[in-house]
Amino acid sequence: MTDHIAPFHGFGLGLRRDHHADFLARDVPVDFVEVISENFMATGGRPLHTLDAVRERHPMAMHGVSLSIGSAQGLNREYLGQLKALADRVRPLWVSDHLCWTGVDHFNSHDLLPLPYTDEALDIVCANIKLAQDVLERPMLFENPSSYLAFPDTDYTEWEFLAEMCARTGCYLLLDVNNIYVSGTNHGFDPDAFLRGIPADRVRQIHLAGHSQGETMLIDTHDAPVCDAVWQLYRRACERFGHAATMIERDDAIPPLDELLAELDQARAVAALAERCPA
Repeated sequence: MTDHIAPFHGFGLGLRRDHHADFLARDVPVDFVEVISENFMATGGRPLHTLDAVRERHPMAMHGVSLSIGSAQGLNREYLGQLKALADRVRPLWVSDHLCWTGVDHFNSHDLLPLPYTDEALDIVCANIKLAQDVLERPMLFENPSSYLAFPDTDYTEWEFLAEMCARTGCYLLLDVNNIYVSGTNHGFDPDAFLRGIPADRVRQIHLAGHSQGETMLIDTHDAPVCDAVWQLYRRACERFGHAATMIERDDAIPPLDELLAELDQARAVAALAERCPA
C-alpha cells in the first residue's frame, strides 16, 4: 500500500444525474469529477456504464457519505468490501468520506452526525481509519463536516482533532471551506484560526458550496451558489494550502451545467488571484 497521495492541482465538479447526458455527449472543461461512492456501489447496468464512460474522459475522485468513521461499533465490513471493489474499478485520484458517524447497529441515518472532539473519540476514529486504509490499500481523505451543536466537554478544537488524526493515521484532508464558514458562524469560532491549525501538507482537496439561513443558524444545503464570504475564505485557504484540487458541490436546485462551469471559472480566478497577490 502506498502511504502517499500526490497533489493534484485542478478544478472539478460533482457528477450528478442531471448532468450525465452532458458529460457523455460533449467535452466538459473540468480537470476531474467527483462521484458519490454509494451511488455506484453494488450496482450494475446503466450507472456503471455511465461511470466507466466518464472515467475514460476525466480523472475521478470517490466521495462517500456512509463509512461512519466515528462509529464506536466499528466499520461495516460488507460496506468496506463494496467500496474497495468500486475503487479497484475506478482507480480514483483518492477515496474520501466525512469525519462523522451515521448510525447505530449498522442502521444508516443518512445524516452526518457530529463527534465530540475528545481523546476517546480520537482513539476510535484513528482505529477505524487504519482499518479502512488497510482494507482499501490506500490512504484516505476525510472532510470536516458542518455542525449544528457543540459538545460541552472536549479535549481539542476541531482543527486540532483533524491535525492529530492525520499525524496518527497518515490520512489526508478534504477541506470543505463552506463547512468551516457554516460551523464557525454557528459556534462562534474564527474560520482563519481553523485554516491556521490545519497541517498544510495534508490537504489534497477543497469543497466549495452554498448554504441557507435557518431559523437560528446556517444550514449546509448545497442548493445555492457560493456566497461572497465563502469566496473570501477560499482565497485565504488558497494562500495557505496552494492549489489543492477544488470542486463545486451542488446537490439540490441543480442548475444547468454551464452555470456551474461559470462558477468553477470563478474558483479558478480566485485561486489565481491568491497566487499573484497573496495577503
